[in-house]
Amino acid sequence: MTRNAATRDGAGRSPGLSIVVPVYRGATTVGRLVEALARLRPEGGLEVVLVNDGSPDESDQVCRALLDQAPVPIIYVEHARNYGEHNAVMTGLRHARGRYVITMDDDLQNPPEEVVRLYDHARNGGWDVVYTRYAKKQHAGWRNLGSRFANLVADTLLDKPSGLYLSSFRCMSALTAEAVVRYQGPYPYIDGLIMQSTQRIDSLEVQHLPRAEGDSNYTVTRLIRLWLNLATSFSLIPLRLAIFAGATMAALGALGAVAVIVEALVTANRPSGWASTMVVLLLVGGVQSMMLGVIGEYVGRTFLSANGKPQATIRSVEHAEPLRATAPSAAASARQPATR
Repeated sequence: MTRNAATRDGAGRSPGLSIVVPVYRGATTVGRLVEALARLRPEGGLEVVLVNDGSPDESDQVCRALLDQAPVPIIYVEHARNYGEHNAVMTGLRHARGRYVITMDDDLQNPPEEVVRLYDHARNGGWDVVYTRYAKKQHAGWRNLGSRFANLVADTLLDKPSGLYLSSFRCMSALTAEAVVRYQGPYPYIDGLIMQSTQRIDSLEVQHLPRAEGDSNYTVTRLIRLWLNLATSFSLIPLRLAIFAGATMAALGALGAVAVIVEALVTANRPSGWASTMVVLLLVGGVQSMMLGVIGEYVGRTFLSANGKPQATIRSVEHAEPLRATAPSAAASARQPATR
């Protein structure tokens, strides 16, 4: 087995397929996933790109043990801290060398046997991107509801085929992957970047299994952050909605002012309605706060991007090839310096 630093245009023959796996709390599953992937025989061969996104468990030790065994070519990238799934996928895409790239989670909910089907569907159909869809998702009810909401928001904000389900188990061509990784900002949203790159997109129904170990790493907070990335990174619609809300409240306020004047002119009593006045003030104040929050989100993200907030900081990159009878007996391990 040999190890050396690897990049997207690294030396050696490019494989037909690269499989990018972001690893977070995957110590109990990532080894089984790589073993299953090693049994696949896709056209042109495959490599596996593991991106340890600051996992707090023993994922690092497990991934390094896989480098020592190397059942298939493996590129192992370690982040200096946790940046999030989409940032980890961006790092994996930058190091993948295949003519097609499949991204998938480390939790074994996507059967490795579906990888070749997905790859062949994209390759034989000439698709730039193929998403997977599920007849039945094996997630908790709240997570399925969140996914449906995210796809509904994406239908509105992204230029995507209506009804297309955005899954993290997807296959893309090297052309699309190269276009996606041109984005250097700190808030990547892979599907938004894909929709900006191509419209040659299809979907394929695959099996979805229950989670093999533990619970989902996505919490409500993480899902909200993901929705904010989607809403504020690829569309001005939230700002336009804020303008519409402000205009609507201004129109209602004008109607209310006319009603008060009319009441003062046609009745002898002083206009009453302290409670209704307070309701209107609170409603208007709430809408104004919402609009300021939307604007602040855009301004804050722009400020952090301009200040050079990193998309990810890479601690190390290692590349392992499987041992062959004709290969040299051993070679020293070399690590690529940390980059951004």
